[in-house]
Amino acid sequence: MTRQSKQREAILRCLRSVASHPTAEWIFDRVRQEMPNISLGTVYRNLRRLKQEGLIMELDLSGYEGRYDANPENHYHFRCDRCGRVFDIVEPVDRTIDERVAKKTGFKISHHVLEFRGLCRDCRGDTS
Repeated sequence: MTRQSKQREAILRCLRSVASHPTAEWIFDRVRQEMPNISLGTVYRNLRRLKQEGLIMELDLSGYEGRYDANPENHYHFRCDRCGRVFDIVEPVDRTIDERVAKKTGFKISHHVLEFRGLCRDCRGDTS
């Protein structure tokens, strides 16, 4: 295994070990504990490559730093307006939206992105 693939494997392992949707900097800090000589640029390059290979997803949250998700399948997210945390929503993706929009517009739809917004339980102070 080459050094580059060891770094890539460490980054992927790190991302798969958390349920959160971390930033590249967070991943860098975590992987650096295992590989002290890794650079932030290497983390970004490997995240881009993992995304291109379809192994991870990059969340494009407008106005926020990019976040990464070890689940590359199309799925929904919730973002808390107060703390900024991002959560997966376990709800089937409604593919009929893609079909309706494609029929109405003539566009070829590959997928859609849906983000729910509001306050998470912690920020609401809700313990239920």
